Amino acid sequence: MMNDKSLNLEMVERTIQPTNQNFEPTPTETAVPLSEQIEPPPESSTYQWYVVVICMVAYILSFVDRQILSLMIEPIKADLMLSDTQFSLLQGLAFSLFYAIMGLPIAALADQKSRIKIIATGIAFWSLATAACGLSKNFIQMFIARLSVGAGEAALSPAFYSIVADLFPKDKLGRALGVYAIGAFIGSGLAFLIGGYVIGLLKDVSFVALPLIGEVKTWQLTFMIVGLPGVLLALLMVLTVREPARKGMKVGQDGQVIKASFKNSIGFIKTHKKTFFCHFIGFSFYTMMLYSLLGWAPAYYMRNFGLDASQTGYILGTIILVANTSGALFCGWLIDFFSKRGYSDAAIRTGAIGCAALIIPSVLFTQVDNMQLSFALIFVAMFFSTFPIPASAAATQMLTPNQLRAQVSAKFLLVSNLIALGVGTTAVALITDKYFQNTLMVGNSISIVNAIAGLIGCFLLYKGCQYYRESMKVEKLAD
Repeated sequence: MMNDKSLNLEMVERTIQPTNQNFEPTPTETAVPLSEQIEPPPESSTYQWYVVVICMVAYILSFVDRQILSLMIEPIKADLMLSDTQFSLLQGLAFSLFYAIMGLPIAALADQKSRIKIIATGIAFWSLATAACGLSKNFIQMFIARLSVGAGEAALSPAFYSIVADLFPKDKLGRALGVYAIGAFIGSGLAFLIGGYVIGLLKDVSFVALPLIGEVKTWQLTFMIVGLPGVLLALLMVLTVREPARKGMKVGQDGQVIKASFKNSIGFIKTHKKTFFCHFIGFSFYTMMLYSLLGWAPAYYMRNFGLDASQTGYILGTIILVANTSGALFCGWLIDFFSKRGYSDAAIRTGAIGCAALIIPSVLFTQVDNMQLSFALIFVAMFFSTFPIPASAAATQMLTPNQLRAQVSAKFLLVSNLIALGVGTTAVALITDKYFQNTLMVGNSISIVNAIAGLIGCFLLYKGCQYYRESMKVEKLAD
Protein backbone atom coordinates (compact mmCIF):
# COMPACT_ATOMS: atom_id res chain seq x y z
CA MET A 1 0.00 0.00 0.00
CA MET A 2 1.41 3.35 -1.06
CA ASN A 3 1.74 6.13 1.51
CA ASP A 4 0.86 9.79 0.73
CA LYS A 5 4.50 10.74 0.12
CA SER A 6 5.08 8.06 -2.56
CA LEU A 7 1.70 8.80 -4.16
CA ASN A 8 2.54 12.49 -4.48
CA LEU A 9 5.94 11.65 -6.01
CA GLU A 10 4.32 9.39 -8.60
CA MET A 11 1.83 12.10 -9.56
CA VAL A 12 4.63 14.64 -10.03
CA GLU A 13 6.58 12.22 -12.23
CA ARG A 14 3.52 11.61 -14.44
CA THR A 15 2.93 15.36 -14.75
CA ILE A 16 6.39 16.13 -16.10
CA GLN A 17 6.49 13.21 -18.56
CA PRO A 18 6.18 14.38 -22.22
CA THR A 19 2.96 13.35 -23.90
CA ASN A 20 4.78 12.65 -27.17
CA GLN A 21 7.48 10.12 -26.39
CA ASN A 22 9.16 10.49 -29.80
CA PHE A 23 9.47 14.29 -29.51
CA GLU A 24 8.13 14.66 -33.05
CA PRO A 25 6.59 18.05 -33.91
CA THR A 26 2.93 18.20 -34.67
CA PRO A 27 1.95 19.20 -38.21
CA THR A 28 1.49 22.82 -37.09
CA GLU A 29 4.85 23.05 -35.30
CA THR A 30 8.42 23.55 -36.50
CA ALA A 31 11.26 21.54 -35.00
CA VAL A 32 13.32 24.52 -33.92
CA PRO A 33 16.65 23.68 -32.29
CA LEU A 34 17.20 24.49 -28.63
CA SER A 35 19.55 27.34 -29.61
CA GLU A 36 16.55 29.02 -31.24
CA GLN A 37 14.15 28.35 -28.34
CA ILE A 38 16.37 29.68 -25.55
CA GLU A 39 18.55 32.72 -26.16
CA PRO A 40 21.61 32.87 -23.91
CA PRO A 41 21.61 35.69 -21.36
CA PRO A 42 23.18 38.92 -22.64
CA GLU A 43 26.71 39.84 -21.66
CA SER A 44 27.25 42.81 -19.37
CA SER A 45 27.41 46.18 -21.09
CA THR A 46 30.97 46.69 -19.84
CA TYR A 47 32.16 43.42 -21.34
CA GLN A 48 30.32 44.06 -24.63
CA TRP A 49 32.14 47.35 -25.07
CA TYR A 50 35.45 45.81 -23.95
CA VAL A 51 35.21 43.36 -26.86
CA VAL A 52 34.42 46.22 -29.25
CA VAL A 53 37.32 48.31 -27.94
CA ILE A 54 39.92 45.54 -28.11
CA CYS A 55 38.83 44.73 -31.67
CA MET A 56 38.93 48.46 -32.45
CA VAL A 57 42.54 48.53 -31.23
CA ALA A 58 43.27 45.63 -33.58
CA TYR A 59 41.64 47.62 -36.38
CA ILE A 60 43.83 50.60 -35.45
CA LEU A 61 46.95 48.49 -35.79
CA SER A 62 45.72 47.01 -39.07
CA PHE A 63 45.33 50.45 -40.62
CA VAL A 64 48.63 51.68 -39.24
CA ASP A 65 50.25 48.67 -40.84
CA ARG A 66 48.52 49.09 -44.20
CA GLN A 67 48.60 52.93 -44.46
CA ILE A 68 52.13 53.66 -43.24
CA LEU A 69 53.28 52.85 -46.78
CA SER A 70 51.60 55.89 -48.39
CA LEU A 71 53.52 58.42 -46.28
CA MET A 72 56.88 56.90 -47.19
CA ILE A 73 56.21 56.94 -50.92
CA GLU A 74 59.23 58.99 -51.94
CA PRO A 75 62.01 57.17 -50.00
CA ILE A 76 60.59 53.74 -50.92
CA LYS A 77 60.28 54.69 -54.60
CA ALA A 78 63.85 56.00 -54.58
CA ASP A 79 65.42 53.01 -52.79
CA LEU A 80 63.47 50.32 -54.66
CA MET A 81 63.44 52.29 -57.96
CA LEU A 82 59.64 52.18 -58.42
CA SER A 83 57.22 54.11 -60.66
CA ASP A 84 53.92 55.52 -59.35
CA THR A 85 52.14 52.54 -60.91
CA GLN A 86 54.41 50.00 -59.19
CA PHE A 87 53.98 51.80 -55.89
CA SER A 88 50.20 51.79 -56.36
CA LEU A 89 50.36 48.00 -56.80
CA LEU A 90 52.05 47.74 -53.39
CA GLN A 91 49.40 50.02 -51.90
CA GLY A 92 46.43 48.39 -53.58
CA LEU A 93 46.64 45.10 -55.44
CA ALA A 94 49.36 43.46 -53.34
CA PHE A 95 47.35 44.03 -50.18
CA SER A 96 43.82 43.64 -51.53
CA LEU A 97 44.49 40.46 -53.53
CA PHE A 98 45.11 38.18 -50.55
CA TYR A 99 42.91 40.29 -48.26
CA ALA A 100 40.01 39.50 -50.57
CA ILE A 101 40.84 35.92 -51.51
CA MET A 102 41.88 34.67 -48.06
CA GLY A 103 38.82 36.29 -46.55
CA LEU A 104 36.59 33.57 -48.03
CA PRO A 105 38.10 30.44 -46.39
CA ILE A 106 38.82 32.33 -43.17
CA ALA A 107 35.21 33.54 -43.00
CA ALA A 108 33.96 29.98 -43.56
CA LEU A 109 35.97 28.95 -40.49
CA ALA A 110 34.64 31.95 -38.55
CA ASP A 111 31.05 30.83 -39.16
CA GLN A 112 31.85 27.46 -37.52
CA LYS A 113 34.91 27.75 -35.24
CA SER A 114 36.17 30.13 -32.55
CA ARG A 115 36.10 33.63 -34.00
CA ILE A 116 38.32 34.98 -31.21
CA LYS A 117 41.16 32.54 -31.97
CA ILE A 118 40.86 33.29 -35.69
CA ILE A 119 41.16 37.04 -35.07
CA ALA A 120 44.12 36.62 -32.70
CA THR A 121 45.99 34.43 -35.18
CA GLY A 122 45.37 36.97 -37.94
CA ILE A 123 46.66 39.85 -35.81
CA ALA A 124 49.92 38.06 -35.04
CA PHE A 125 50.42 37.06 -38.69
CA TRP A 126 49.87 40.49 -40.26
CA SER A 127 52.00 42.17 -37.57
CA LEU A 128 54.98 39.97 -38.38
CA ALA A 129 54.36 40.52 -42.10
CA THR A 130 54.42 44.30 -41.60
CA ALA A 131 57.76 44.04 -39.84
CA ALA A 132 58.94 41.91 -42.77
CA CYS A 133 58.14 44.82 -45.14
CA GLY A 134 61.06 46.57 -43.46
CA LEU A 135 63.39 43.81 -44.62
CA SER A 136 62.41 44.13 -48.29
CA LYS A 137 65.22 44.85 -50.74
CA ASN A 138 63.23 45.00 -54.00
CA PHE A 139 59.73 45.23 -55.48
CA ILE A 140 59.08 41.46 -55.43
CA GLN A 141 60.00 41.06 -51.76
CA MET A 142 57.86 44.04 -50.78
CA PHE A 143 54.97 42.70 -52.89
CA ILE A 144 55.11 39.32 -51.11
CA ALA A 145 55.26 40.99 -47.69
CA ARG A 146 52.23 43.13 -48.56
CA LEU A 147 50.36 40.03 -49.75
CA SER A 148 51.01 38.53 -46.31
CA VAL A 149 49.76 41.64 -44.53
CA GLY A 150 46.53 41.37 -46.52
CA ALA A 151 46.15 37.67 -45.74
CA GLY A 152 46.46 38.29 -42.00
CA GLU A 153 44.11 41.27 -41.93
CA ALA A 154 41.46 39.23 -43.76
CA ALA A 155 40.75 37.46 -40.46
CA LEU A 156 39.62 40.54 -38.55
CA SER A 157 36.51 42.24 -39.92
CA PRO A 158 34.32 39.28 -41.05
CA ALA A 159 34.81 37.54 -37.71
CA PHE A 160 34.26 40.73 -35.71
CA TYR A 161 31.07 41.60 -37.62
CA SER A 162 29.71 38.17 -36.74
CA ILE A 163 30.69 38.60 -33.08
CA VAL A 164 29.24 42.09 -32.62
CA ALA A 165 25.85 41.02 -34.01
CA ASP A 166 25.75 38.41 -31.21
CA LEU A 167 26.61 40.98 -28.54
CA PHE A 168 24.33 43.92 -29.40
CA PRO A 169 20.64 44.35 -30.33
CA LYS A 170 19.88 45.91 -33.73
CA ASP A 171 19.06 49.36 -32.36
CA LYS A 172 22.56 49.58 -30.81
CA LEU A 173 24.47 47.80 -33.56
CA GLY A 174 25.20 50.99 -35.49
CA ARG A 175 27.02 52.62 -32.58
CA ALA A 176 29.07 49.49 -31.89
CA LEU A 177 30.11 49.29 -35.53
CA GLY A 178 30.80 53.03 -35.54
CA VAL A 179 33.18 52.68 -32.59
CA TYR A 180 34.91 49.78 -34.33
CA ALA A 181 35.13 51.76 -37.56
CA ILE A 182 36.97 54.66 -35.93
CA GLY A 183 39.84 52.22 -35.48
CA ALA A 184 40.45 52.47 -39.22
CA PHE A 185 40.84 56.21 -39.02
CA ILE A 186 42.71 56.40 -35.75
CA GLY A 187 45.04 53.89 -37.39
CA SER A 188 45.34 55.93 -40.57
CA GLY A 189 45.94 59.10 -38.55
CA LEU A 190 48.53 57.42 -36.37
CA ALA A 191 50.23 55.99 -39.46
CA PHE A 192 50.77 59.52 -40.72
CA LEU A 193 51.69 60.92 -37.29
CA ILE A 194 54.03 58.09 -36.29
CA GLY A 195 55.53 57.88 -39.74
CA GLY A 196 55.98 61.64 -39.86
CA TYR A 197 57.55 61.68 -36.41
CA VAL A 198 60.01 58.87 -37.14
CA ILE A 199 60.95 60.33 -40.52
CA GLY A 200 61.41 63.78 -38.95
CA LEU A 201 63.42 62.35 -36.06
CA LEU A 202 65.74 60.41 -38.32
CA LYS A 203 65.78 62.71 -41.36
CA ASP A 204 69.53 63.29 -41.00
CA VAL A 205 70.26 59.61 -40.40
CA SER A 206 70.90 57.44 -43.45
CA PHE A 207 71.12 54.07 -41.70
CA VAL A 208 70.29 52.58 -38.30
CA ALA A 209 72.22 49.54 -37.04
CA LEU A 210 70.04 46.81 -35.50
CA PRO A 211 71.22 43.68 -33.66
CA LEU A 212 71.13 40.51 -35.80
CA ILE A 213 69.69 42.45 -38.77
CA GLY A 214 72.42 44.98 -39.51
CA GLU A 215 71.98 48.37 -41.13
CA VAL A 216 68.48 49.43 -42.21
CA LYS A 217 67.13 52.68 -43.61
CA THR A 218 64.67 54.83 -41.67
CA TRP A 219 61.63 53.74 -43.70
CA GLN A 220 62.54 50.10 -43.04
CA LEU A 221 62.86 50.77 -39.31
CA THR A 222 59.43 52.44 -39.34
CA PHE A 223 57.80 49.23 -40.63
CA MET A 224 59.43 47.24 -37.82
CA ILE A 225 58.35 49.70 -35.13
CA VAL A 226 54.68 49.71 -36.14
CA GLY A 227 54.48 45.98 -36.88
CA LEU A 228 55.56 44.23 -33.71
CA PRO A 229 53.05 45.56 -31.08
CA GLY A 230 50.29 43.50 -32.71
CA VAL A 231 51.80 40.27 -31.39
CA LEU A 232 51.18 41.45 -27.82
CA LEU A 233 47.59 42.43 -28.66
CA ALA A 234 46.93 38.96 -30.09
CA LEU A 235 48.07 37.40 -26.81
CA LEU A 236 45.86 39.77 -24.78
CA MET A 237 42.83 38.86 -26.88
CA VAL A 238 43.32 35.12 -26.37
CA LEU A 239 43.66 35.58 -22.60
CA THR A 240 40.79 38.02 -21.96
CA VAL A 241 38.06 37.59 -24.61
CA ARG A 242 35.73 34.59 -24.70
CA GLU A 243 33.77 33.33 -27.68
CA PRO A 244 30.16 34.66 -27.49
CA ALA A 245 27.13 32.43 -27.95
CA ARG A 246 25.71 32.52 -31.46
CA LYS A 247 22.25 34.07 -31.87
CA GLY A 248 19.82 34.39 -34.76
CA MET A 249 20.56 31.03 -36.39
CA LYS A 250 18.34 30.50 -39.44
CA VAL A 251 16.30 27.28 -39.59
CA GLY A 252 15.27 25.49 -42.78
CA GLN A 253 11.90 23.95 -43.63
CA ASP A 254 13.05 20.66 -42.13
CA GLY A 255 13.47 22.33 -38.74
CA GLN A 256 17.24 22.08 -38.76
CA VAL A 257 19.77 24.90 -38.61
CA ILE A 258 21.02 25.81 -42.08
CA LYS A 259 24.68 24.83 -42.44
CA ALA A 260 27.36 27.50 -42.60
CA SER A 261 28.51 26.46 -46.07
CA PHE A 262 29.87 28.37 -49.05
CA LYS A 263 26.96 27.07 -51.13
CA ASN A 264 24.35 28.36 -48.68
CA SER A 265 26.01 31.77 -48.45
CA ILE A 266 25.93 32.05 -52.25
CA GLY A 267 22.31 30.89 -52.23
CA PHE A 268 21.37 33.58 -49.71
CA ILE A 269 23.04 36.27 -51.82
CA LYS A 270 21.23 35.00 -54.94
CA THR A 271 17.90 35.13 -53.10
CA HIS A 272 18.50 38.85 -52.58
CA LYS A 273 20.60 39.47 -55.69
CA LYS A 274 19.31 42.99 -56.41
CA THR A 275 19.88 44.04 -52.81
CA PHE A 276 23.40 42.66 -52.62
CA PHE A 277 24.36 43.96 -56.07
CA CYS A 278 23.50 47.51 -55.03
CA HIS A 279 25.06 46.96 -51.59
CA PHE A 280 28.32 45.37 -52.79
CA ILE A 281 28.96 47.57 -55.81
CA GLY A 282 27.52 50.78 -54.36
CA PHE A 283 29.56 50.67 -51.16
CA SER A 284 32.63 49.55 -53.15
CA PHE A 285 32.60 52.68 -55.30
CA TYR A 286 31.91 54.77 -52.21
CA THR A 287 34.93 53.19 -50.51
CA MET A 288 37.02 53.88 -53.63
CA MET A 289 36.79 57.59 -52.78
CA LEU A 290 38.04 56.89 -49.24
CA TYR A 291 41.10 55.00 -50.49
CA SER A 292 41.93 57.58 -53.14
CA LEU A 293 42.04 60.17 -50.33
CA LEU A 294 44.07 58.05 -47.93
CA GLY A 295 46.40 56.71 -50.62
CA TRP A 296 47.15 59.80 -52.70
CA ALA A 297 46.43 62.92 -50.62
CA PRO A 298 49.94 62.78 -49.06
CA ALA A 299 51.58 62.71 -52.50
CA TYR A 300 49.34 65.58 -53.69
CA TYR A 301 50.34 67.88 -50.83
CA MET A 302 54.02 66.99 -50.99
CA ARG A 303 54.22 67.47 -54.76
CA ASN A 304 52.00 70.54 -55.16
CA PHE A 305 52.54 72.54 -51.97
CA GLY A 306 56.14 71.60 -51.23
CA LEU A 307 55.47 69.95 -47.86
CA ASP A 308 57.87 67.27 -46.69
CA ALA A 309 56.78 63.86 -45.39
CA SER A 310 56.99 64.92 -41.75
CA GLN A 311 54.81 68.03 -42.25
CA THR A 312 52.29 66.13 -44.37
CA GLY A 313 52.09 63.38 -41.77
CA TYR A 314 51.36 65.78 -38.92
CA ILE A 315 48.67 67.73 -40.80
CA LEU A 316 46.86 64.82 -42.46
CA GLY A 317 47.24 62.66 -39.37
CA THR A 318 45.50 65.30 -37.26
CA ILE A 319 42.73 65.79 -39.85
CA ILE A 320 42.09 62.05 -40.04
CA LEU A 321 42.07 61.61 -36.27
CA VAL A 322 39.48 64.38 -35.86
CA ALA A 323 37.37 64.29 -39.03
CA ASN A 324 37.32 60.56 -39.74
CA THR A 325 36.76 59.38 -36.19
CA SER A 326 33.92 61.87 -35.62
CA GLY A 327 32.45 60.91 -39.00
CA ALA A 328 32.43 57.20 -38.16
CA LEU A 329 30.78 57.83 -34.79
CA PHE A 330 28.19 60.11 -36.40
CA CYS A 331 27.47 57.44 -39.01
CA GLY A 332 26.83 54.85 -36.29
CA TRP A 333 24.53 57.26 -34.45
CA LEU A 334 22.63 58.05 -37.67
CA ILE A 335 22.09 54.34 -38.41
CA ASP A 336 20.62 53.82 -34.93
CA PHE A 337 18.55 57.02 -35.31
CA PHE A 338 16.89 55.71 -38.47
CA SER A 339 16.59 52.17 -37.06
CA LYS A 340 14.76 53.31 -33.92
CA ARG A 341 12.29 55.21 -36.10
CA GLY A 342 11.36 52.10 -38.03
CA TYR A 343 13.47 52.46 -41.17
CA SER A 344 14.42 48.90 -42.07
CA ASP A 345 16.91 50.29 -44.62
CA ALA A 346 18.62 52.43 -41.96
CA ALA A 347 22.17 51.37 -42.78
CA ILE A 348 22.04 51.58 -46.56
CA ARG A 349 20.06 54.84 -46.34
CA THR A 350 22.84 56.31 -44.20
CA GLY A 351 25.39 55.16 -46.79
CA ALA A 352 23.51 56.89 -49.61
CA ILE A 353 23.40 60.16 -47.66
CA GLY A 354 27.12 60.03 -46.89
CA CYS A 355 28.10 59.21 -50.47
CA ALA A 356 26.12 62.16 -51.84
CA ALA A 357 27.71 64.50 -49.29
CA LEU A 358 31.25 63.33 -50.12
CA ILE A 359 31.32 64.00 -53.86
CA ILE A 360 31.82 67.79 -53.91
CA PRO A 361 34.58 68.18 -51.26
CA SER A 362 36.48 65.09 -52.49
CA VAL A 363 36.61 66.52 -56.02
CA LEU A 364 37.27 70.17 -55.15
CA PHE A 365 40.08 69.89 -52.58
CA THR A 366 42.65 69.36 -55.35
CA GLN A 367 41.25 72.16 -57.53
CA VAL A 368 41.97 75.13 -55.25
CA ASP A 369 45.26 77.01 -55.05
CA ASN A 370 44.96 78.00 -51.39
CA MET A 371 46.46 75.33 -49.14
CA GLN A 372 44.31 76.24 -46.11
CA LEU A 373 41.12 76.01 -48.19
CA SER A 374 42.29 72.69 -49.59
CA PHE A 375 42.82 71.31 -46.08
CA ALA A 376 39.37 72.59 -45.05
CA LEU A 377 37.77 70.77 -47.98
CA ILE A 378 39.63 67.54 -47.33
CA PHE A 379 38.53 67.75 -43.67
CA VAL A 380 34.88 67.69 -44.82
CA ALA A 381 35.68 64.95 -47.33
CA MET A 382 37.36 62.81 -44.68
CA PHE A 383 34.31 63.18 -42.39
CA PHE A 384 31.90 61.71 -44.95
CA SER A 385 34.42 59.21 -46.36
CA THR A 386 34.06 57.12 -43.19
CA PHE A 387 30.41 56.14 -43.67
CA PRO A 388 30.88 53.04 -45.85
CA ILE A 389 32.66 51.02 -43.16
CA PRO A 390 29.98 51.00 -40.40
CA ALA A 391 27.07 51.37 -42.85
CA SER A 392 28.03 48.44 -45.11
CA ALA A 393 28.72 46.21 -42.11
CA ALA A 394 25.44 47.07 -40.40
CA ALA A 395 23.47 46.48 -43.60
CA THR A 396 24.99 43.00 -43.93
CA GLN A 397 24.54 41.98 -40.29
CA MET A 398 20.91 43.17 -40.05
CA LEU A 399 19.83 41.09 -43.04
CA THR A 400 22.04 37.99 -42.88
CA PRO A 401 21.44 34.99 -40.56
CA ASN A 402 24.11 34.28 -37.95
CA GLN A 403 25.71 31.24 -39.52
CA LEU A 404 26.31 33.09 -42.80
CA ARG A 405 27.35 36.53 -41.54
CA ALA A 406 31.11 36.13 -41.70
CA GLN A 407 30.99 34.54 -45.17
CA VAL A 408 28.64 37.15 -46.65
CA SER A 409 30.79 39.88 -45.06
CA ALA A 410 33.92 38.33 -46.58
CA LYS A 411 32.34 38.26 -50.03
CA PHE A 412 31.49 41.94 -49.69
CA LEU A 413 35.03 42.71 -48.56
CA LEU A 414 36.39 40.74 -51.52
CA VAL A 415 34.38 42.82 -53.99
CA SER A 416 34.96 46.06 -52.11
CA ASN A 417 38.71 45.70 -51.79
CA LEU A 418 39.25 44.58 -55.38
CA ILE A 419 37.23 47.55 -56.64
CA ALA A 420 38.05 50.20 -54.05
CA LEU A 421 41.62 49.38 -53.11
CA GLY A 422 42.79 47.33 -56.06
CA VAL A 423 41.25 49.38 -58.87
CA GLY A 424 40.80 52.74 -57.15
CA THR A 425 44.35 53.46 -56.04
CA THR A 426 45.81 52.10 -59.27
CA ALA A 427 43.35 54.13 -61.39
CA VAL A 428 44.71 57.34 -59.87
CA ALA A 429 48.27 56.26 -60.68
CA LEU A 430 47.46 55.14 -64.23
CA ILE A 431 45.72 58.41 -65.07
CA THR A 432 48.72 60.29 -63.69
CA ASP A 433 51.35 58.13 -65.45
CA LYS A 434 49.62 57.36 -68.75
CA TYR A 435 47.22 60.24 -69.41
CA PHE A 436 48.79 63.30 -67.80
CA GLN A 437 52.35 61.89 -67.81
CA ASN A 438 53.16 64.33 -65.04
CA THR A 439 53.37 63.44 -61.34
CA LEU A 440 52.29 66.98 -60.40
CA MET A 441 48.86 66.22 -61.93
CA VAL A 442 48.01 63.59 -59.32
CA GLY A 443 45.40 66.00 -57.88
CA ASN A 444 43.44 66.01 -61.13
CA SER A 445 43.61 62.21 -61.20
CA ILE A 446 42.14 62.05 -57.68
CA SER A 447 39.29 64.38 -58.71
CA ILE A 448 38.44 62.35 -61.82
CA VAL A 449 38.34 59.05 -59.92
CA ASN A 450 36.27 60.51 -57.06
CA ALA A 451 33.74 62.15 -59.38
CA ILE A 452 33.08 58.93 -61.30
CA ALA A 453 33.10 56.66 -58.23
CA GLY A 454 30.86 59.02 -56.26
CA LEU A 455 28.15 59.22 -58.91
CA ILE A 456 28.07 55.44 -59.41
CA GLY A 457 28.04 54.74 -55.67
CA CYS A 458 25.34 57.30 -54.97
CA PHE A 459 23.01 55.94 -57.66
CA LEU A 460 23.39 52.30 -56.58
CA LEU A 461 22.92 52.99 -52.88
CA TYR A 462 19.82 55.08 -53.61
CA LYS A 463 18.34 52.22 -55.66
CA GLY A 464 19.48 49.74 -53.04
CA CYS A 465 17.28 51.26 -50.33
CA GLN A 466 14.12 49.95 -52.00
CA TYR A 467 15.56 46.50 -52.65
CA TYR A 468 16.88 46.28 -49.09
CA ARG A 469 13.44 47.03 -47.61
CA GLU A 470 11.93 44.28 -49.76
CA SER A 471 14.61 41.80 -48.64
CA MET A 472 13.97 42.60 -44.98
CA LYS A 473 10.29 41.79 -45.51
CA VAL A 474 11.14 38.50 -47.22
CA GLU A 475 13.34 37.53 -44.26
CA LYS A 476 10.53 38.66 -41.91
CA LEU A 477 12.84 41.16 -40.24
CA ALA A 478 10.61 44.15 -41.00
CA ASP A 479 6.92 44.94 -41.30
